[in-house]
Amino acid sequence: MMKRKNRLRCSGILLAAALTAGICGCGAKTGENGESGASVQGAASGDKTLVVFNYGDYIDKETIRMFEEETGIQVEYEQYVTPEDMYTKYQAGAIPYDLICTSDYMIEKMISAGQVKKLDKSAMQYYDNLDPTYLKFCEAFDPGNEYAVPYFWGTVGICYNTELVDEKVDSWSILWDKKYTDEIIMENSMRDAFLVPLKLDGLSLNTTKPGDLNRALDQLKEQKSIVMAYMVDESRDAMIAGDAALGVIYSGDATAAIDANDRLAYVVPKEGSNIWFDCWFLPDSCQHEENALKFIDFMNREDIAAMNFDYVYYGTPNKAVYDKLDEETKADQTVFPSEEALSHCEVYSYLGAEMEEYYNRLWKELKAY
Repeated sequence: MMKRKNRLRCSGILLAAALTAGICGCGAKTGENGESGASVQGAASGDKTLVVFNYGDYIDKETIRMFEEETGIQVEYEQYVTPEDMYTKYQAGAIPYDLICTSDYMIEKMISAGQVKKLDKSAMQYYDNLDPTYLKFCEAFDPGNEYAVPYFWGTVGICYNTELVDEKVDSWSILWDKKYTDEIIMENSMRDAFLVPLKLDGLSLNTTKPGDLNRALDQLKEQKSIVMAYMVDESRDAMIAGDAALGVIYSGDATAAIDANDRLAYVVPKEGSNIWFDCWFLPDSCQHEENALKFIDFMNREDIAAMNFDYVYYGTPNKAVYDKLDEETKADQTVFPSEEALSHCEVYSYLGAEMEEYYNRLWKELKAY
């Protein structure tokens, strides 16, 4: 995700609060491939430390420095690419993560496995800044909002180049149009790839019926010969460069791409899509619970949430931030889709170990096809 400048138009008071906060050197140590150095291994030894695990480039590092300055807590910051990567590293147990940010369905999986601690919301001063609308969505994977705190949300849709696509883009079906052979990018993510044919066929993206999934696999196999590549973050850069006409992409990446290339546009297809939530939670490996709760609360504070929104530019669940945005930003339907568009969207559910294995088998079959 790219940093977006001059997109957040909050009150002068809000921005001043962020700018006047003291800032010191950040304790987050990242090595090659965005992963933290060996110093993380010993981070759990002190009371004034916190080991955070998050998606790559998914926080304004300035906010980490501000947290360290205000609390005296040293943050050791690790990054990963996909929820599956995160889970593999968490399961390995080499690093005692105190706080993790990841996607809805993976959180549901970990809750069901007893790997997530309940939150002490009474310890968080700024929890009420969160919009109840999005907390309600989160109950799909976290009933009662007992375990997770939403950080960002968004949709999956189609980013397209208006100079290369001369027809109306409003359906997933365009991704099977041979006219765009070698100009289509698909998400290199199992659930995000399968949602496309599932929603195209009017099915739930949480279906567990083998017949539905096998038909979706057949459609993806049929499509594969015209697909340029399966990508994740690189899809944004490819769309900006004009290397593809159409790309399945996360809404936040789409806004960054559109900002860099005004020939691009984004749509949530009429058949519906995924509305996703990335949330903070305390894994059972957490050894510094008080520090972790302080960090979550700090991220919910209005000025800090505003800084992260400006950096990431995904949908913010923070009502205090949203209310101070100007009308142009609120009307940006790439970031804040209409109620009509959201009414056709679903949150991913964790489908259980058996279905996870089944999905993995289909995914491997598709990639090898």
